[in-house]
Amino acid sequence: MITSLPFTLVLSILLGLVHILLAATFVTANRGIQWNIGNRDGEQPPLSLHAARAQRAAGNFLETFPFFAAAVVCAIAMSRYGYLAETGAQIYFWARLAYLPVYLIGIPVIRSLIWAVAMAGLLMVVFALL
Repeated sequence: MITSLPFTLVLSILLGLVHILLAATFVTANRGIQWNIGNRDGEQPPLSLHAARAQRAAGNFLETFPFFAAAVVCAIAMSRYGYLAETGAQIYFWARLAYLPVYLIGIPVIRSLIWAVAMAGLLMVVFALL
């Protein structure tokens, strides 16, 4: 397992970039390169199933990541490298990693459970700060 809060944060940053790039790739494949390099004014063509899911998964990641990053940075700054923070950070990362393919495949209940596990990991890091 990963044993370093900074390393887990870096992996989570990379995972966020994967989310963004995957969503951009699906959306561009769906709407075309001219749409991507244009101003995107006016009516946008609807997204395909997988493009829409990739975009929603990226948005969901971006909703939780700032809280995770802030908690990890605080844990590092406060030297809270205990079991709770380390394990919570790892749980967040691995659950968020699992979330993306499950969302793309379209397994709704499992997706929600994985999201809850990631939130539990995030809360573990926060509780380590208290």
